[in-house]
Amino acid sequence: QVQLVESGGGLVQAGGSLRLSCAASGRTFSSYVMGWFRQAPGKEREFVAAITRSGSATYYADSVKGRFTISRDNAKNTVYLQLNSLKPEDTAIYYCAAASEVSTIRTPGEYDYWGQGTQVTVSS
Repeated sequence: QVQLVESGGGLVQAGGSLRLSCAASGRTFSSYVMGWFRQAPGKEREFVAAITRSGSATYYADSVKGRFTISRDNAKNTVYLQLNSLKPEDTAIYYCAAASEVSTIRTPGEYDYWGQGTQVTVSS
């Protein structure tokens, strides 16, 4: 069992930055692939970024590539998402998720545990 708690969301102007954190409970954090997803009102949950267990590989949605950076600190049981050059279309609830086994890293259904989400609002 893994519990995930996101933090760091807020209101920011277009072009600004935020850093989201996701703290995980349990001793086996390093055994999980970690992902960030987001969901805007009236839209389906979509993949944002993911990172492998060791942090050696990262994956991004095309819409955020070059602007967002995912990282993890296994000693602190925490995964981060740095959001730069934010746009109004980045406004959404951001969720972190953990997967013990994953074949399609961009698919929400592959993830076993989810946090409660943190709101990111970007004003124009």
